Amino acid sequence: MLIPSIDLRNGKVVQLVQGERLALEDADLDAWIRRFAAFPRLQLIDLDAAIGTGNNDALVQYVCGQRVCRVGGGIRSIQRARDVLAQGATHVIVGSSLFKDGRPALDFAAELAEAVGTDRVIAAVDTKGGRVAVKGWRETVPLTAVEAVRALEPYCSEFLYTHVDKEGLMQGTDMAAIRAVRDATIRRVVAAGGITTQEEIDQLDALGVDAVVGMAIYTGRLIPRGPAAP
Repeated sequence: MLIPSIDLRNGKVVQLVQGERLALEDADLDAWIRRFAAFPRLQLIDLDAAIGTGNNDALVQYVCGQRVCRVGGGIRSIQRARDVLAQGATHVIVGSSLFKDGRPALDFAAELAEAVGTDRVIAAVDTKGGRVAVKGWRETVPLTAVEAVRALEPYCSEFLYTHVDKEGLMQGTDMAAIRAVRDATIRRVVAAGGITTQEEIDQLDALGVDAVVGMAIYTGRLIPRGPAAP
């Protein structure tokens, strides 16, 4: 299944290459909400909250009021997770706070799962150069994605795996890396990072993996087909 992604920064919809270089910016959020209306769910990422420069809470609540959304970005505490769910998110996507001192932060993961429910937690495991990337992909910790998902599996219902090395480049994703993550866990896996073609989405679907796509849709490179196409 294809899950479109809406990334918010400074009140606008944006797309970044490698999480850094601005490739697209659009103030017309409603246009993208309408375009993605046929999809059963959206992924919504608050980039300002992720890097600690503010938040887009009002827009998050606005989008969640119209579409089924999983929301991530800057969820570093139990209270923040509760606040995001109160804004209408069906799930919280939690990344950097699940890692501390180079290891999975299992105490926090357990506390979060207890507080909001394992079924509402999506653990984000992003890799760069083969290691888990945190803090807006600016740092890495000495863990592989496989090691991370095995440790965090009891505390979430799903994993969002982003292959940062491919993110935003529209050169295809890394199927072998995604397959390794899928094989390491019994949880649902959603993949992101460089997914560009319908063929890739179909390959992932055959693996039982959902695909999050941003740049390829926003640039018009990918025109989704099938019953969920906008």
